[in-house]
Amino acid sequence: MMADRKPLDAFAVTVMLTLCVLWGLQQVAVKLAAPHMGPIMQIGLRSVVAAALVYLLVAVRGGKMSFRDGTLAPGLAAGVLFALEFLCVAVGLQYTTASHISVFLYTAPIFTVLGLHWSIAGERLGKVQWAGIFAAFAGIALAFSNGFAVQGRDWADMLIGDALGVLGGILWAATTVLIRRSTLSEAPPATTLFYQLGVCGLILVVIAAAAGQGHGIEMTGIAWGSLVFQAVIVAFLSYLVWFWMLRNYLASRLSVFSFLTPLFGVAFGVLLLHDPLDPRFVAGAALVMLGVVMVNVSPRRKHA
Repeated sequence: MMADRKPLDAFAVTVMLTLCVLWGLQQVAVKLAAPHMGPIMQIGLRSVVAAALVYLLVAVRGGKMSFRDGTLAPGLAAGVLFALEFLCVAVGLQYTTASHISVFLYTAPIFTVLGLHWSIAGERLGKVQWAGIFAAFAGIALAFSNGFAVQGRDWADMLIGDALGVLGGILWAATTVLIRRSTLSEAPPATTLFYQLGVCGLILVVIAAAAGQGHGIEMTGIAWGSLVFQAVIVAFLSYLVWFWMLRNYLASRLSVFSFLTPLFGVAFGVLLLHDPLDPRFVAGAALVMLGVVMVNVSPRRKHA
C-alpha cells in the first residue's frame, strides 16, 4: 500500500528552492560549455557518470540493484521518457530561442497536475490551487514575453522549436506520473534515479555520436567544470533528493515549484552571461510566487 504523501512544510520549501536554483544554473552551464561539447553529448555523458555514481553509492552502503522486484519495465520506460525529454530540449534549441524553450518546457507541472488530479485521490486540487497554477503559468509567460519579440528567425522554425518545447514538458510530466503510478513510487530513490540516468545516458550518447557530436570535443576548464557540475551536483545529488521528495510529499505541490527554475535561469543569465533584464521578468516572478503560495493552500474537504 502506498504511503500517504505530506503537504509541503518549511523544510520541503527550502529544499525545493535549492533544487530550482541548481536546475536553473544548469542551463547556463550547458550554454557556456556548448562551444566545447555538444549539448546532447553533455547531457548523455553527465547521465552516464551520474548513473555510475548512484550505483557506487548503493554498493558502498551495502545494498545492490535488483531488477527482479517489478521495477524493471517502468524503470526502462522512465529512462526512455527522460531521454526523449532532454532530446526535445536539445533539438528544440536549434530552432527556437532558449526563452521559448523555458516557457514551454515548464508547462510540465500543468500536465503533471492534470494527470495526477484524475488518477490519485490524494493529489486532488481545489479552485484556489487551479487559480494558483494559472497565475504561475501567466507569470512564466510574462517573464519570458520579451523572448517572443526576437527578430531574424523563420516563423516555421520557431513553431517547430516551440512544439518540441511543449513535447518536452509533456514527457517530463509523463515521467512524474509514471513514477507515482507504478512500483517505482515505492522503490528506493536510488533505484529510480539509476534507471532514468542509465537509460537516458546510453540513448543520448549514441544519438550524439550519430549526430557527429563525438568529434571536436575540447575538454577545457569550462567543459570539465560544466560536466562535473551537471553530473555530480545536478544529475546525481539533486535528482536523488528530488525522488526522495516525491516519495514523501504531494507531487503536484512539488511540481509547481518547477515554475521557479526558469526564473533562476534568467537571473543567472543576467549575472554570468550579462543577459539584459526586462522589467517584465520582475512582474512575472511576482506572479509565480503568488501562484506557488496559492497552490500550497490546503483545499477544503467536503467529506471526511
